[in-house]
Amino acid sequence: MAWSVPVDVCKTFTIVWNNAPPMRKIQVLFHDAGGGHRNAAVALQTVITQQNRGWEVELVQFQELTDHLDVLRKLTGIRIQEQYNTLLRNGWTLGATQLLRVLQATIWVFHRPLVKLLAEHFRKSNADLLVSVIPHFNREIAEAWKLARGDKPFATLITDIADFPPHFWIEPEQNQYVICGSEKAVEQARAVGKDDAHIFATSGMILRPDFYVPDHVDPVALRRELGLREGVTTGMLLFGGFGSKVMYDIVEWLDEAKLPLQLIVICGRNEKLAQELKARTWGLPMHVVGFTKEVHRLMRGADFLIGKPGPGSVAEAMMRKLPVILECNAWTLPQERYNTEWVKEKRVGIVLHDFKKIVVGVKQMLEPGTLAEFRANVGRLENRAIFEVPEIFAKLLGESPRMD
Repeated sequence: MAWSVPVDVCKTFTIVWNNAPPMRKIQVLFHDAGGGHRNAAVALQTVITQQNRGWEVELVQFQELTDHLDVLRKLTGIRIQEQYNTLLRNGWTLGATQLLRVLQATIWVFHRPLVKLLAEHFRKSNADLLVSVIPHFNREIAEAWKLARGDKPFATLITDIADFPPHFWIEPEQNQYVICGSEKAVEQARAVGKDDAHIFATSGMILRPDFYVPDHVDPVALRRELGLREGVTTGMLLFGGFGSKVMYDIVEWLDEAKLPLQLIVICGRNEKLAQELKARTWGLPMHVVGFTKEVHRLMRGADFLIGKPGPGSVAEAMMRKLPVILECNAWTLPQERYNTEWVKEKRVGIVLHDFKKIVVGVKQMLEPGTLAEFRANVGRLENRAIFEVPEIFAKLLGESPRMD
C-alpha cells in the first residue's frame, strides 16, 4: 500500500536542515623544516577526526603558500626548509643562533609582502580558527589574520618545550593566543605581556594518537623478533626523521667499549647511514631501521634512548617511559638547549657535553639503581596534551566543553 509524508512535515525537515549550523573550519599552518611541525599538524587533524568534533581541519604547508617570497630559494634554488634539513643531516649546526637571527631579519624585510600574501589567502580560506605550529612567522601571521578575519581567533601551538625569544614562537601581538607545553613556556608568555586569557597550558608536547593506543607488546618477544637478545639492556638511537652522521660514531664507540648492551638504531630518511651500518659486521647486537612509522612500537623493546634533544624525541621517550642520554653544546640548536635543562630538572636522563663521552654516559646509565631511578621519575610524568588541545580549540570557538 502506498504511503506519503504530509507536506507540513517535509517543510519542518527542510527548515531544520537549512537551519543546521555550518561546519566550523580550522586551518593549521605547518612546514617541513624538521619533522615535528608536520607531525603536530597531522596529530591534531587525526585526533579531531577520531573525536567526531564536526570541524573541518585543513592542513596548509606554509612553505608552498609563500614559495615565491622565499629569498633563500631565489639565491640558491633550495627552499629554506630543505636547507634546514640538510644542516640537520650533516650536523652543520655550529653558529645556528646567528643564522637564525639572519633568517628573522630577512623575514622582517619581507614583512609587508608576507602580510599581504597571507591576508589574501586567509580571506579566501574563510576559516573560523587559525592555528600555527611553526616558529618565526607568527608576527606576520597574526597581523595578516587580523586584517583578513577580524576578531576570529588565532593560536600558536608551541612545538618546542620552551620559546627562544625574541620573535621565535611568542609575539606581543594581542590577537595571538599561545598554547604552551611547559611551565617555562607559560612564564615566557607572561614575560612578553600575555594575559592569562591568551595563555593555555597543556601537560606536555602533543604526540600522535597512536602513542596512546593501549598495547600489550612483550619487550622480550619484540627483541626476539628484531634478532636481539632477550635479557640484555637495550638502548635506542633516534636522531629525528633525518638521522645524523654522529649515529655511526656512537655505534662505533659503543662497539669498541664492549659494554653489556644492544641497540635499536632508527636512521629515518638517512638511507646512506642505514646502508653503512648494515654493511659492517659489529660485535654489538644491533637492529637497524630506516624510515618507519613504528617508532612507538619499537620503543617497547628499549630501556633508554640516545638522541638529539628535539622536543618530539624527548616527549616520545617520556611517553614510552624511556630515560634519555642527550648532548648539549655549541652545536646544539638554540631552541633545543632548554630541553636538556628540562631533562636535568626532571631527573629523567643524562646530558653530555659531547657524544664522544657516550661510553661514560652509557656506563652511568647502566649503574645499579640509576636506570631504575630515571625510569621511576619518567613514570611520574603524564602527558595528555593531544586530548587537551581540542578542548582549547572548542573554547576559542565558543563551544561548550565535552563531557566525555
